[in-house]
Amino acid sequence: MTVTSEVYEDRLEILEININKDIEKQTYRLINIGIIIFVIFLFFFLLKLIVKKYITDNERFYMANKIINFANVSFIVLLIFINYIENVSYLVTILGFASAGIAIAMKDWFMSILGWLVIVFGGSIHVGDRIRVDMDGIKYVGDVMDISLLRMTLMEDITLTSVVDNRRAGRIIFIPNNYVFTRMISNYTHSSLKTVWDGVKITVSFDSNHKKAMHIAKEVAKKYSKGYTDITRKQLNKLRNQYSLKNTNVEPRIFSSIEPNGVSIDAWYLTNAYATLTLRSVISLEIVELFNKADDITIAYPTQKLHIETV
Repeated sequence: MTVTSEVYEDRLEILEININKDIEKQTYRLINIGIIIFVIFLFFFLLKLIVKKYITDNERFYMANKIINFANVSFIVLLIFINYIENVSYLVTILGFASAGIAIAMKDWFMSILGWLVIVFGGSIHVGDRIRVDMDGIKYVGDVMDISLLRMTLMEDITLTSVVDNRRAGRIIFIPNNYVFTRMISNYTHSSLKTVWDGVKITVSFDSNHKKAMHIAKEVAKKYSKGYTDITRKQLNKLRNQYSLKNTNVEPRIFSSIEPNGVSIDAWYLTNAYATLTLRSVISLEIVELFNKADDITIAYPTQKLHIETV
């Protein structure tokens, strides 16, 4: 028993020495890794300051900042992976058994990552684009502020959708990237195209001078949308290299139709995708003002007449 006790004591001393050596080794390794990580953080922090100083364009700075952050995280993960590569076999074994459960439990995450790849490399949506997303019967229109690995961040703006449907704006909307596969997403400013068609509708009475009313509406629309018409013409010429464009008419269009209370006149014109309501307000007020000045044009709207008979 004494001999056995001495043998186990010697073994314990050897184990203790080995454990202390391993602890010391791991401590030095952690200190070295910590110093290297600090140097990496410092390097990329200085790189961000340089980028911020020399890149004034917001979109280019955003993309540069994203690339720097991605490179920073990639270097740190690679550093840790290299230092603990002897444990990779255990990690692969564990992930092999857990892959089925992880795939089911994190299905939406994987689909969002795949959606991020489609968005970034497909080029359908960029930071700064104005988009509309239909989610559960509600429409959100705003500008893309960020595209991360799992979601897009949208800043809701005051648009026609906000005025007519939502009655509120200014919210921050978080959209999972997997919505590009399952939801309707419209991009108002895709590629170089930064204008959209908008329209003003007004009804005149049946006895009005319809041709004159249509001419007035067309001239007003042409007057205020001329700059956007010229811009769109140039933008469509650039898009011909990517898409097949058949109808490239960019001049204001006027349509008329018969309504129960008069003749409806629709004036459609091109406007800035980020400020549709502003131009709509200007054009609407001027058309109403010119119609009121004309003696042979009467704006129609639902009215009631009350006849009182005295007995």
